[in-house]
Amino acid sequence: MDDALRAIAEPRRREILRLVWHEERSVGDIASHFDVTRPAISQHLRVLEDAGLVTLRRDGRRSIYRARRGALQELRAYLTAFWDAELAGLKVAAERAEREKGSHEHRRRRH
Repeated sequence: MDDALRAIAEPRRREILRLVWHEERSVGDIASHFDVTRPAISQHLRVLEDAGLVTLRRDGRRSIYRARRGALQELRAYLTAFWDAELAGLKVAAERAEREKGSHEHRRRRH
């Protein structure tokens, strides 16, 4: 999981994932979307592959990449757990604030 988080921390890698999300693409095709060298894109792809976020398929001399959706969904589930915990905490705090507000209003009406 740590490798995947480190991999997606880099903006170009996130963009590469978007490019290969719905279809396979060659390194050359992917590189054509960026203003960096093809070897730089290959290095980004290697990081994504090592993190298990893309698959590599050889077609002759061409390297073809595709997103591993399952791995990305595992990552999403991991991150969602943090979000769910934050929302639960926010809900508890909001409910507590509402109870306290109601308690103050009740006391104010009695006096």
